[in-house]
Amino acid sequence: MKKQFMPFITFITALLFIAAGCSQSPQAKETPPRMAAAAPAKKDGLPNVKILATGGTIAGAAPSKTSATEYTAGAIGVDALIQAVPEIKEVAHVSGEQVVNIGSQNMNNETLLKLAKRVNKLLKSDDTDGIVITHGTDTLEETAYFLNLTVKSDKPVVVAGSMRPSTAIGADGPSNLYNAVKTAAAPDAKGKGTLVVLNDRIASARYVTKTNTTAADTFKSEEMGYIGTIADDIYFNNIMTRKHTKDTDFKIDKLDKLPQVDIIYGYQNDGSYLFEAAVKSGAQGIIFAGPGNGSMSDAAQKGAVKSVKSGLAVVRSTRTGNGTVTPNREYEKDHLTASNSLNPQKARILLMLALTKTHDPKRIQTYFNEY
Repeated sequence: MKKQFMPFITFITALLFIAAGCSQSPQAKETPPRMAAAAPAKKDGLPNVKILATGGTIAGAAPSKTSATEYTAGAIGVDALIQAVPEIKEVAHVSGEQVVNIGSQNMNNETLLKLAKRVNKLLKSDDTDGIVITHGTDTLEETAYFLNLTVKSDKPVVVAGSMRPSTAIGADGPSNLYNAVKTAAAPDAKGKGTLVVLNDRIASARYVTKTNTTAADTFKSEEMGYIGTIADDIYFNNIMTRKHTKDTDFKIDKLDKLPQVDIIYGYQNDGSYLFEAAVKSGAQGIIFAGPGNGSMSDAAQKGAVKSVKSGLAVVRSTRTGNGTVTPNREYEKDHLTASNSLNPQKARILLMLALTKTHDPKRIQTYFNEY
């Protein structure tokens, strides 16, 4: 008989005790990073995997086992997450570090830089063979793609989360965490860029997106497919061809802040005033989430052109959820970039990093074509 996960009665009791004493606000406050003990020597041949916790639903707690949508995100710490899945010690030496403890809707540029810098520092050490990052699902794909562009190592970096809090019946966090550690410990995971592991699937950070508000199988790579699957063993099926990690131009070690990039949504009867507001607020770039193939109304195009003349970079993306936004001569003459197959939120991540290197529309377009 296969070994099952440890019963969670004791763990859930502890979580309920924690939840009773914490605020019932939508999310917990940011906490300073807690340094973990040094990883043990690999006498048994197992790799050393570091878990960097940032909060989210996977660390959430609710007063009721039947509550899957009303809970406190980031209510528990990394040690409790690790203790809940003792089986991970069979695949890796695991140590944890709490970077922040927040709901991912509050993930910001400062925290992205802090996390990426910490990942790069850890991966430079021979004592770290792979990293797992626990994260809220709302903006998980954005953080994962940021790491895909800024991590300077071919060692595995795996981002994981859950759709149900740890106190819920059928909580998916323990299984996702186990699979994430197992993936980060797999030699074949090297060189594939940042990976996202949920629901027994391994996805590339470049292609995965959240597609459903509450379903456990919300993360999908609908057009491009998954990198791999997990069915007890790890199975890698596809190769990532886009440039990532060590092959990108982006170095964030000396960056203290990222350029402001805003997203404007296209719709019937839209206007140019949102572009004007972005310019006035100090934006250096704008992503336009247009209908269809990144189409723009006359009014929106007027606002975009005016923004470009004010020194901003403007990228056309699509609100459809799938497909490639193709170059268009009419928009190219106005120096409007096409996002290729990046959705608006990931296009924002790439444009922020691109603007740390250049404001040349042609070079920015190359980034979108290659990354």
